[in-house]
Amino acid sequence: MSQQSVAKTTTKRAAVSTRRRTPADSDEFMDTEEFMAKLDIARSTFDDWRAKGKCPKWFRLPNGQLRCRRSEFNQWIDALEGAA
Repeated sequence: MSQQSVAKTTTKRAAVSTRRRTPADSDEFMDTEEFMAKLDIARSTFDDWRAKGKCPKWFRLPNGQLRCRRSEFNQWIDALEGAA
């Protein structure tokens, strides 16, 4: 790789990592693996909470995967902290 293309790649990476986050960025999606990892819970616990309506709303993508809006997750966590 030439030095010029390395410089362009480095500049692009820096631009991505330092750009300001917008409100749309804060509404990214999280998958079940990330949700379970953040809370250190098993899949069976996640399935139980979801069946009982004790976790944020999830939706299914056309490929069958589940997703949750990060903003809903944060609101749910805040509500749990407030109730404790």
